[in-house]
Amino acid sequence: MRWEDGRESDQIEDRRGVGGGRLAIGGCGTLIVVLVISVLTGANPLRVLQLLKGGETPQADTSRAPSAPSGGGEPGASDPQKKFVSVVLASTEDTWSSIFAESGRQYEKPTLVLFTDSTPTACGYGQAAQGPFYCPPDRKVYLDLGFFDELTRLGAPGDFARAYVVAHEVGHHVQNLLGTERKVDDLRRRVSESQSNALSVRLELQADCYAGVWGNRGARTGLIEPGDAEAGLRAAAAIGDDRLQRLGGGRVQPESFTHGSSAERVEWLRRGLQSGDPGACNTFQDASER
Repeated sequence: MRWEDGRESDQIEDRRGVGGGRLAIGGCGTLIVVLVISVLTGANPLRVLQLLKGGETPQADTSRAPSAPSGGGEPGASDPQKKFVSVVLASTEDTWSSIFAESGRQYEKPTLVLFTDSTPTACGYGQAAQGPFYCPPDRKVYLDLGFFDELTRLGAPGDFARAYVVAHEVGHHVQNLLGTERKVDDLRRRVSESQSNALSVRLELQADCYAGVWGNRGARTGLIEPGDAEAGLRAAAAIGDDRLQRLGGGRVQPESFTHGSSAERVEWLRRGLQSGDPGACNTFQDASER
């Protein structure tokens, strides 16, 4: 990726080193354990954190000094990870502003919050062990840069793999603006757990496809270089529910999937990358109609 000279977004909120503090159970080092357990059991990652702490609500350990930001050095002028994320976010702003304008709408930019270990959000207290996430009520993307290290350990290194993570969460913001997230959330409240999980998978796969749409448009501007997309496809494969379940030593349980299999995530990311058209991202359409 050619991001070093790119425009930076003004929608970055840097909370690293302040506020939440480091979790006594190990901070982002518990990420893979929590993810695997939550995938295997279908439990909320925050509930898994509570169980790991003996049933108590996770608390910030304020006895430790604020740690350096995960995966990116000290906050400040020389902060390449923050600049990278800021440039990627700016590129998503350009992409979605253009797409929304094509239909006569104005795109509302999300804020991306960088934090270390834990932080308050409008969706409750966010933990790094959840991985990157989007909170619809406050329209903010939350990211502990330590997740990029976990992504590398899962077998998906590289700039585009990291950019895909940001673009995927921005995809959830697009769903929020379009009303898709609200409709799916309302429907999930009225169906069985397995049906709710299936709806969650469709929502996540659409966010993958939207990330691909951004990648396609990024290639047109020169931000994305030939071969970069393969890193994103590897990342999509690395964090499929079936692969995480295998890493956890358990059997694959499709009924418990909440994000989609590796093959599904690769398929929908590729669909967006090839088309550059959000209209090609209707994961809610019956497969037989496609």
